[in-house]
Amino acid sequence: MRVTIVGVGLIGGSIALDLQKTKVAKEVIGVDNSRKNGLKALKLGLVDKMLPLEKALASTDVVILSIPVNAMHSMLPSVLDTVGEKTVVIDTGSTKNQLCKAVAHHPKRKQFVASHPIAGTENFGPEAALEGLFRSKTNIICEKEKSSKHALSVAGKIFSALGMKTVYMEPKEHDRHVAYVSHLSHVSSFLLGHTVLDIEKDEKNIFNLAGSGFSSTVRLAKSSPDMWAPIFEQNLEYLSQALMEYIMHLQKFHYHLMKRNTGELKTILSRANEIRRVLDGIELKGQKAMSKRQSAKGNSQRANNVDGKRKVTQPKSL
Repeated sequence: MRVTIVGVGLIGGSIALDLQKTKVAKEVIGVDNSRKNGLKALKLGLVDKMLPLEKALASTDVVILSIPVNAMHSMLPSVLDTVGEKTVVIDTGSTKNQLCKAVAHHPKRKQFVASHPIAGTENFGPEAALEGLFRSKTNIICEKEKSSKHALSVAGKIFSALGMKTVYMEPKEHDRHVAYVSHLSHVSSFLLGHTVLDIEKDEKNIFNLAGSGFSSTVRLAKSSPDMWAPIFEQNLEYLSQALMEYIMHLQKFHYHLMKRNTGELKTILSRANEIRRVLDGIELKGQKAMSKRQSAKGNSQRANNVDGKRKVTQPKSL
């Protein structure tokens, strides 16, 4: 299939690499409003060619939108207006409710698959693209019932090629969950970076004193503001709720700290330690999924070898 990827940064570029490696795409076309990014994508071999959006949409089987969610919100309806009747459109945005509402009554809504492949790093741009970025990660599809069987089948092939497991949610449910497990952690990291930069005017002190704990906690503050500011805005309702609860916990911690209530502080920290069980479960789940895929691949290869040997030993017809 011919795949057009709009936005050839970390997510779009990583998808392009895996679709080429697995040969799911016979051709990958890139679209980007930055000429510099387009040239980098070509140089890095992420795409076969770069084209203007209108030209790319004229002859493609799949369109993958991998751009900031505010741009996606305005672009998606016009992309659906333009593409052919059999073209499938997939998004990779981190918010879903507003986007799904924007095309709820579009005549080609069935050609759209609202998706969120959950993967990434703090880096951005074409040079940040990684082969295997999505392997063993979770992909979320929203409003499955509003997408056609053909669109879901095509999207399924793509996410399977990326090595992802797909689960289904409603848009509001999706946005509420990611507010807590993704968006809040980014806000926390950005503002921790802000706080340290405000206090430590001398960058030498940060460099000399900061350990691995600080680096891992503030890592997400290196993420793209152009991508994350629109995400925060579009998920305002659920993110603001998550922030209020987070601030409440900070205030509670601050209160017991000022009262020198060591016992209460230990209780708070011990309860937070329970997250280890969740994280260990996620890691184990990922390892099992990878092992299962490797086993299936090995069985398939062995079957092919047996078939090949059988073909060699068959006598010629007289």
